[in-house]
Amino acid sequence: MENANGETSNNNNNNNARLAIMELANMISVPMSLNAVVKLKVADAIWQGASNIPLSPAEILEKIRPPQGGRDAENLQRILRMLTSYGVFEEHVVDDGSQRRYSLTEVGKTLVTDENGLSYGSYVLQHHQDALMRAWTMVHEAVNDSSTEPFVKANGEPAYDYYGKNSEMNSLMLNAMSGVSVPFMKAILEGYDGFQGVKTLVDVGGSGGDCLKMILEKHSSIQLGINFDLPEVVEKAPQIPRIKHIGGDMFKYIPKGDAIFMKWVITTWTDDECVQIMKSCYNALPEKGKLIACEPVLPHHTNDSKRTRALLEGDIFVMTIYRAKGRHRTEEEYRQLGQLAGFADCRGFYIDHFFAILEFQK
Repeated sequence: MENANGETSNNNNNNNARLAIMELANMISVPMSLNAVVKLKVADAIWQGASNIPLSPAEILEKIRPPQGGRDAENLQRILRMLTSYGVFEEHVVDDGSQRRYSLTEVGKTLVTDENGLSYGSYVLQHHQDALMRAWTMVHEAVNDSSTEPFVKANGEPAYDYYGKNSEMNSLMLNAMSGVSVPFMKAILEGYDGFQGVKTLVDVGGSGGDCLKMILEKHSSIQLGINFDLPEVVEKAPQIPRIKHIGGDMFKYIPKGDAIFMKWVITTWTDDECVQIMKSCYNALPEKGKLIACEPVLPHHTNDSKRTRALLEGDIFVMTIYRAKGRHRTEEEYRQLGQLAGFADCRGFYIDHFFAILEFQK
């Protein structure tokens, strides 16, 4: 009951505030538990050929391969219960409530390995490797000294250099990017028609050419795809029909084409560097040519939606791991960068849950 001074209401507000800060303080248990279930291959064990039959923790452990004695079903249940509260699993309480079984929600299904060996599981693992965890303890240093990102302060060299010396980390990163990119590419190929009429398409930062291959398979009218990346990257790229691999430096030049495509490239660069990259694109395009950039685009107003939180959390990841002054941007900020590079206008297409398509017209 509330008195005239509203003390009960104030107490409830104070209690909720304390609970909220305790949840935030303990938030690390969420990604690390997610990391654990990916390493244990829990989602694959439950999915079992699309059955998704609710299983007890002990039954899950029996299905995990390779089998290993001594695994603790009670501790697994503690992890599953917590992740259930975040919508990763669905809990089924049976009998008198003493036994709990778990199936996958739509969120949990993103961790299931598909026929190509891909899932969002690699994306989870990639974020929580030892070198990255060391950097996370130094996020405040991005405020104290933005000339160097926390990853460098923690590990002595930039992330991409560090990955380049560790084949396991590099392989995991590439697999993580593929796991995220393939669903996105399917979405834009279904919902975006900006590749129509293009004869030569250049993919900047195209790695092995997988995304470019998907575009060319969908659009047979594209006569040539140019996969442009660093020389050491394209030399390992497989031969793909209608695709030519070219190595180089995007800050110096980009091969000419009717349109230029890039995905998740300019996010990790400073504003000045973005303008330089976009000028290289501008110079490689004919009149009426266009740059099709697929990037995380921040909303103008901050809210607590899952999309906004994912974008803002990704922004802190960029600041901490890749570039202290690289960042996610709003559509208007991208438009301004494009204008500085010479582009007449920018249109945004919001087809995917995370990425947006930014079309810059010359």
